[in-house]
Amino acid sequence: MSQILPAARLESVSKSYGGKVALRDVSLDIAPGGVVALLGPNGAGKTTTVKVLLGLIAPMSGAVSLFGHDPRSSAARRHIGAMLQVGKVPETLRVREHVALFRSYYPSPLPADEVYAAAGLEGLEGSKFGDLSGGQRQRLLFALAICGDPQMLFLDEPTLGFDVEVRRRFWEQIRAFVARGRTVLLTTHYLEEADALADRIVVIDHGQVIADGSPAEIKRRAGGRKIRCTTALTETELRDIPGVLEISFDHGTAELVVTHAEAVAREILFADATLSNLEISGVRLEEAFLSLTRAPEAA
Repeated sequence: MSQILPAARLESVSKSYGGKVALRDVSLDIAPGGVVALLGPNGAGKTTTVKVLLGLIAPMSGAVSLFGHDPRSSAARRHIGAMLQVGKVPETLRVREHVALFRSYYPSPLPADEVYAAAGLEGLEGSKFGDLSGGQRQRLLFALAICGDPQMLFLDEPTLGFDVEVRRRFWEQIRAFVARGRTVLLTTHYLEEADALADRIVVIDHGQVIADGSPAEIKRRAGGRKIRCTTALTETELRDIPGVLEISFDHGTAELVVTHAEAVAREILFADATLSNLEISGVRLEEAFLSLTRAPEAA
């Protein structure tokens, strides 16, 4: 049987700007199909990773490929689309003119009507880019990214400026794209978005991959469970309980991120006879992300 090539691959890739390391020996395979969310704090290396994969910048060491090809080659570029937060779009061109221009770059583009429908641009074909709202501009940039009917789509903060309803409609378009066997690499600051869309989450910090797995696996790695309760125990007493990772207080109610919720709850019950309002739940992706990327406290 022939081996299926990854849609994208980084092999021991490093990149620095001056004396600052942006990527440090990063290796990453992205299989065809599904959504991979690339998450990390500002300056973690997300943008550099995307630019290296797209062939916009060259790594200092290591190898990069898209569908087995150099990302700068036409063989790779005909299979990808990108929606990035860089560059400028001529404001005087109309939506239909932008779409027609981008469709002309590809040998087998999507029909224009399908592009408009997928991006939610019906009725706006005659509007100039400069007259569009922020959300409408984002939808046009998405339309341009899918004009070539790509096998892999790079989305950098795609729903910036969307309201909640429009954002959720956009998610449905992404799911429809992936349902056709396509691949998406997504960067977003909306962790709810990553949790809703991604099959796999890669967390990068200080130029290195620090976590890689399904949303559920990332949450488990960061603690996985949360305890909320009203207790007379002090923060110091709570921190002394084995398995307690994070503590915060909200109007007198303690919130704990823990490794083994039931064992920690028993310890709190044993130590505090006045305990009340005990709740145990799973952590949200946002809490897991903060736990993974928060700098350790100085000793």
